[in-house]
Amino acid sequence: MSVDDRIRGGSATKRVPRWLVGVVFVFAGCSPTYVLRAGWEEARILSGRRPIRAVVHDTTVSRETRDKLRLVLDARDFAERDLGLTPGKSYETFTQLHRDTLALNVLAAPEFALRWKTWWFPIVGNVPYKGFFDFDQAHELAARLRADGYDVSVRPVSAFSTLGWFPDPIMSTTLRQDSLGLVDTVIHEITHSSFFPSGQANFNESFANFVGARGAIAFFCDAVRDESMCQRARVRWEDTRIFGRFFHSLLDPLETIYASDRSDEEKRIAKRAAFEDAARRFETEYKPLLEARQYGSFDPSALDNAWVLGRVLYYTRLDDFEEVFQSNADLATTLEILIREAASGDPWEALGRLASTEETP
Repeated sequence: MSVDDRIRGGSATKRVPRWLVGVVFVFAGCSPTYVLRAGWEEARILSGRRPIRAVVHDTTVSRETRDKLRLVLDARDFAERDLGLTPGKSYETFTQLHRDTLALNVLAAPEFALRWKTWWFPIVGNVPYKGFFDFDQAHELAARLRADGYDVSVRPVSAFSTLGWFPDPIMSTTLRQDSLGLVDTVIHEITHSSFFPSGQANFNESFANFVGARGAIAFFCDAVRDESMCQRARVRWEDTRIFGRFFHSLLDPLETIYASDRSDEEKRIAKRAAFEDAARRFETEYKPLLEARQYGSFDPSALDNAWVLGRVLYYTRLDDFEEVFQSNADLATTLEILIREAASGDPWEALGRLASTEETP
């Protein structure tokens, strides 16, 4: 029986708002305070929604906002019509928030292991991040994890998907991106609501990163035929793949250090040296290849395992996704094949078969 069926079934639950049942179901494994705050914030977001088609005709709203909202609708329609994705009721409404950051994600990894600390939630399974609308709670958790010896990263979030549980609005925090980033994000998040294998956060984010980037290329090159934006989208995707190769170049040196029989202090020294070497290599080997110049330099003292894994989460095997696309030369067909094959077992094994590689993430 689905949650919707249970909402409709009994007189008691019939009076419970769908959003609250959904939040309690999704966050059932968390503390009551966390659940209540998540439910309260989701309720505020949903209650503040306005139909985008009404907002774009509201002259009291800035022209920039209205133009970007038109772009959201166009990208949403494109994702459904041309890519075969399923947005449901998402991105038909807009919520104006009164802050620059929607939420904070806390990510953590052991000091001497490239392994996520994960949190378990119903439906989505184990995920390597915990999101907070309450920023103080996010920083309190980060402090506790650091005290327990974890490397910790706290990252801002401007958008998220509830995987079809709620009619997700586009939020003002998401509109802060440029047009290319906005289209990419809309398609990325709709990918999550279309296909999201449980417990596969690394695959889900990297797959959505590929679909968002390739979808933006198809949108600007084929749908709206904007030559300038088309070229920018192509360059950004190429840079993204180069950036992904850089992140993965850090993994083997760090794994070798952590697997050694050195003392903890010797590992710390070697770990810091590995990050300093990585920062130098980025400047000399990778940065000259980046055409858009959208990535800055790295401060080695700010790098740790949580930082690395937080990036690899979105940049795993992007070249393999691209290889599958090139073999089909059509994004909708590529997505249909990838989703069908990935749904039948381990999604990474499916990608390996399709890309003719046995590499594992």
